[in-house]
Amino acid sequence: MSGSAKALEPAFQGAGQRIGTEIWRIENFQPVALPKSDYGKFYSGDSYIVLQTTAGKGGAYLYDAHFWLGKDTSQDEAGTAAIKTVELDAVLGGRAVQHRELQGFESEKFLSYFKPCIVPLEGGVASGFKKPEEEEFEIRLYICKGKRNVRLKQVPFSRSSLNHDDVFILDTKEKIFQFNGANSSIQERAKALEVIQYFKDKYHEGKCDVAIVDDGKLQTESDSGEFWVIFGGFAPISKRTLTEDDVIPEKTAPKLYSIIDDQVKPVDGELTKSILENNKCYLLDCGAEIFIWFGRVTQIEERKAATQAVEEFISSQNKPKSTRITRVIQGYETHSFKSSFDSWPSVSTPSTGEEGRGKVAALLKQQGGGVKGMTKAAPVNEEVLPLLEGGGKIEVWRINGSAKTPVPKEDIGKFYSGDCYIVLYSYHSGDKKEDYYLCCWIGKDSIEDDQKMAARLATTMCNSLKSRPVQGRIYQGKEPPQFVSIFQPMVVLKGGMSSGYKNYVADKGLNDETYTTESVALINISGTSIHNNKVVQVDAVATLLNSYECFILQSGSSMIIWHGNQSTFEQQQLAAKIADFLKPGAAVKHTKEGTENSAFWFALGGKQSYTSKKVSQEITRDPHLFTFSFTKEGKIEIEEVYNYSQDDLLTEDILILDTHAEVFVWVGQAVETNEKQTAFEISQKYIDSAVALDGLSPYVPLYKVSEGNEPVFFTTYFSWDPAKVTATGNSFQKKIMLLFGTGQNVEEKSNGSNQSGGPTQRASALAALNSAFRPSSGTKSPSTTPRSANSTPRSAGSGQGSQRAAAVAALSQVLTAEKKPSPDASPIRSARTPPPETNSPAAETKSQDASEIEDPKTASEIVDIKVNNNNNNTVEETVSESNGANSEPKQEEVVEQEEENVTESGQSFFSYEVLKAHSENPVTGIDFKRREAYLSDDEFQSVMEMTKGAFYKLPKWKQDMNKKKADLF
Repeated sequence: MSGSAKALEPAFQGAGQRIGTEIWRIENFQPVALPKSDYGKFYSGDSYIVLQTTAGKGGAYLYDAHFWLGKDTSQDEAGTAAIKTVELDAVLGGRAVQHRELQGFESEKFLSYFKPCIVPLEGGVASGFKKPEEEEFEIRLYICKGKRNVRLKQVPFSRSSLNHDDVFILDTKEKIFQFNGANSSIQERAKALEVIQYFKDKYHEGKCDVAIVDDGKLQTESDSGEFWVIFGGFAPISKRTLTEDDVIPEKTAPKLYSIIDDQVKPVDGELTKSILENNKCYLLDCGAEIFIWFGRVTQIEERKAATQAVEEFISSQNKPKSTRITRVIQGYETHSFKSSFDSWPSVSTPSTGEEGRGKVAALLKQQGGGVKGMTKAAPVNEEVLPLLEGGGKIEVWRINGSAKTPVPKEDIGKFYSGDCYIVLYSYHSGDKKEDYYLCCWIGKDSIEDDQKMAARLATTMCNSLKSRPVQGRIYQGKEPPQFVSIFQPMVVLKGGMSSGYKNYVADKGLNDETYTTESVALINISGTSIHNNKVVQVDAVATLLNSYECFILQSGSSMIIWHGNQSTFEQQQLAAKIADFLKPGAAVKHTKEGTENSAFWFALGGKQSYTSKKVSQEITRDPHLFTFSFTKEGKIEIEEVYNYSQDDLLTEDILILDTHAEVFVWVGQAVETNEKQTAFEISQKYIDSAVALDGLSPYVPLYKVSEGNEPVFFTTYFSWDPAKVTATGNSFQKKIMLLFGTGQNVEEKSNGSNQSGGPTQRASALAALNSAFRPSSGTKSPSTTPRSANSTPRSAGSGQGSQRAAAVAALSQVLTAEKKPSPDASPIRSARTPPPETNSPAAETKSQDASEIEDPKTASEIVDIKVNNNNNNTVEETVSESNGANSEPKQEEVVEQEEENVTESGQSFFSYEVLKAHSENPVTGIDFKRREAYLSDDEFQSVMEMTKGAFYKLPKWKQDMNKKKADLF
């Protein structure tokens, strides 16, 4: 692709040179860089261009360019955004995937950049609308959709906007309500809580009440009465009515069109990769999504014309607004694009048009722009994933017929290529109870019956251990580091010991080449570290020797260790250890390359030439998280979870994490039992698909990981918070515990049912409580009260505080009498949480409220969440008070708080030169595991090429990789 100065927009100079997000707004038909303080704000009257830069496989940058069109933006502005996005792609060397985003129909990838959500705002710079800052901020009602990425939409503040199928957020001056429709999903309820927390921090200075109102539970919830009063009183809500927003285009059989001279014409024939010509543009219509494919040698003007032609095509086809449009460049096709073709041969990534990149780079250099992202070299994969804790117990069984035979202790570590094995490693990780690593090892020459039996018996063992083990399937030659590391050493030999393998060899009339201590054998020693010291028997021929490695040649009773001239001392030591492992006490001779005698060459069938090249390591690839579904034909459909985090591991789901070196299928605790049993079959379908489209090895290691039993080599791909693992319940209950600190589960009631029950005394107490929350006739309706973004919350002790306290106290007495709290209950309190003010009316009320939560059957009936206005105490603290626990923190807690505050407020910064691991004048007295934290913000961005915020959002393994590159590890 060629570029010119005219085609390159000056506003895009230096774009894409740092990992992260960059945004431009279209103003007077020109892109203007948006201040970072305004990121996440999108006005309905404007159009924007959003560039997301990520580190791709091998270290080169990958780009996603989105143009976002507000519902009230002008046609001219929308067209400008589309054309300028093409120009931005030219600046980036023609490598960006381009997406059209319509307000209200944004893609999952786009929404993933702005957690927890983007807040749609009325008005706009170019449209002449009134800015929200100029208006009085009144009560707002939002509908909240999306189980992972939230689509937030403001709806009219009216009871008629509510329905039974969705989750709503009512943001008032003094309290934020979450209304859960009876048929709404648990996951959407959980995500709405994140939005509420965001609103609370952004618009209420962290000081407001939060309440959950469940559809159909008016009589049993204190907050529901207050909620309905805001709407003018309770009345039944209507069923949800379908709107244009609900029209979801169906996926259809893909149809390919060529775009020639602004004309869209059908292309006949089978959909294969070879049909796409690199000097043309194409349109691929998949119904729900439309792709524009640009050949890598097409010109900028051709791409602009093709973009306009596609817009006209969509208009002529009466496509719904939610139809997604994605523009891809040859060589950078997305997974969903490639999966639409009958065949897509896997090849290495093309050169991305080096001529075009060179011209663009030269032009940018002339204009003062950087080209770092375009010229990054591809580093080899030198990272080692965290290994399992050492010192555990290892047991190995060989599959023999329908049974498993224990491998003697002295032979553990020997694997035969004709056999299948089950390996169980029991270990302790930290303070946790015993953990298990359970794997099937499949020899490349093993028979199918043994492979199936190994899988069946391993599953039986896993079930007997209550599904706690990480269950893996590992093929010979693809052993992952954590598997290799538990054997010291590990040797793979030829042949097999099982009866099934021997019978197969005899039936086929083959020679049994099973290794024996007297046969001629050549053993290759590759790798010396604990995670890669693989030792494999190879054919006894001279051509397989390598100057960078060591070999053991066994011929009859003699054993010779051959040292390649480029081999290391560690390799030579390992070779001696292997020789003793294979033949304990045997005399061993050592031969250096170039000093071999005739007997050595005779045993190898004669002297021949061999390689002296070092084996190259695999290129690093970024991990990807996927959800999946199945078509009627049984074909798996994959949907990526972009910018994933631990929060995306929903307990009701099964997800697939593909690191290219390994594949994990993660199974949530709340998944149906029959679905859990099909986890391996699901992941195998994914592997089959990825083999064809992404070049994944069909023998990639596969693990099944159950929620709560994640091993360290899985959690390293996330910014892992152990507290999120200990939370129990469904997604909604867990989110309540994590965000609002409640130490108790909020029980999910059957929607629409009244489960108050209980004796008359309880009913009277409930009535008193509802009465306490029912405003008097003279109370001003909150719906008429405007709210500013910086409004001050009401005093916790004002209004009907005494009546409320009395009602809650009465109810608390009833509930306490029905179920006494456990004397050994010990709620968790954050070291930073201030002690409750036990003498204040608000604290007294909270203490009484919390006693109700002690009965899980009444928690959601009485009060779901109460966050105090003044002291921000959590529900956990009030539970402590109601249990009679000391309200003052222990002396140790106070000291810890003071020390932590000093650390944060008095943070010292040091120069990069003294913080480096190999500094000539190193600084002392710092936490050397967090060297990067002592860099100033400016120097951090200069050294790490990203902000601190972006850095700490990365998973730990990526943080460590960047720290190693910067010599800060």
